Amino acid sequence: MAVTGEAGWFYVSWDGWTDLDLIRAQLDGGADPNSGVRIFEKPLHVAAERGSPEVVAELAMRVDDVDAEHQGCTALWVSVFEGRPDNARALVSAGADPWRLMMDGWSPGRLSLAGPTPGLFPMPSPEIGLSEAEAAAMTEARRLITALGDFHYDGLSMACVADINAAEATARLEATPADGIDVERLYEAWWNVPDAELIVGITDVPGGCVITQPWGYTPSTPGVVKRVSPGTVCYSMYSNPKGGNSGRITRDDASEFWDSLGIHGISPDAPAERILAAHLYHGHPLAFCCAGAGLRLADARPIIGPPDIWRRLPERDYWV
Repeated sequence: MAVTGEAGWFYVSWDGWTDLDLIRAQLDGGADPNSGVRIFEKPLHVAAERGSPEVVAELAMRVDDVDAEHQGCTALWVSVFEGRPDNARALVSAGADPWRLMMDGWSPGRLSLAGPTPGLFPMPSPEIGLSEAEAAAMTEARRLITALGDFHYDGLSMACVADINAAEATARLEATPADGIDVERLYEAWWNVPDAELIVGITDVPGGCVITQPWGYTPSTPGVVKRVSPGTVCYSMYSNPKGGNSGRITRDDASEFWDSLGIHGISPDAPAERILAAHLYHGHPLAFCCAGAGLRLADARPIIGPPDIWRRLPERDYWV
C-alpha cells in the first residue's frame, strides 16, 4: 500500500527506484514528486542516480520542473556523473537541458564529454568542448585507472607524495630500516606482529613516492602526512573495512578532507578541476590519490607491494 505525503518516499529502498509499479503507487498515493527523499531531497535526482529509465521518465512527467536543481545540479547532471546514459536520454526526452550551466561551468553536456559516452548529446558548438588541459586529464585518468587495475584494497592505506623520493620521505619521517621483519606474516596476520602499525613500505614512482601499508591506517594519519608534505602536496587515504574510504589532501602541512568521490559529497561551490577529478575517478579512490599528487604509476605494485623499501616509524602519536 502506498504511503501518502513525504513519508511515501521514506519506505522506498535504494533498490526500489527501479520498480516502476512501486514508484507509480507512491505517486498515486500522494507522495510528492518534487521533494521528500533523504539525502538528495528530490525524487527525480535519486531516480537519475539509482533508478531505471522507466522510473525516471515517469517522475519527469510529474515534476514541476525537470531541470530543478538540488545542491547545485540537475537530475540530468546526476545521471551523467553516475554513468547512467539511459537515464540521461530519458531526461532529455522529457525536456531536460544538457547544456545548462552549473557546477562551475560543468553542464551535463560538458561533463559527458569527459566520460565514456562523449557523444551522448549533440554539441551546439565546438567551443563548448573540453580544453586541452581537461582532455589531458581525461586521457591520464583512463591510463592510470587501467594501469592500476582492479584489486581488493579494504584495510589498506597510502600516502601519495609529490616531488620527493623514498629517501627524502624516510628522512622526514625519521624512519629506520625495518630489518628482520616477516613480510609474509605481516600480510597474513599483521595483528600478531609487534608494532605492525609502525611498519610502512615506500616506493619511488615518476613524480614522487608512495607510502603504503596494506594492513593498516598509519600512512593516512596526520602525523605522517604533515611530516612529508612541507613544500609539496600529499594525497592520502584509508580504506576502512567498517567505514568506507576517507582521505586527506595535505599541502605544506595544511590538510583538508576529501570524501569517497560520490555525487553526494560534491559541494555546489567546488572548483571546476575538483569536479572533473571527482567525475574522472568516480569509484577509483586509489587512482584519484595518485593523480592528485601527480604520480604516474605504471602498475599497482607501489600500492599493493612489494615496495622498494620497508621502513619502521618511530613510536609517537600519529593522530596528533
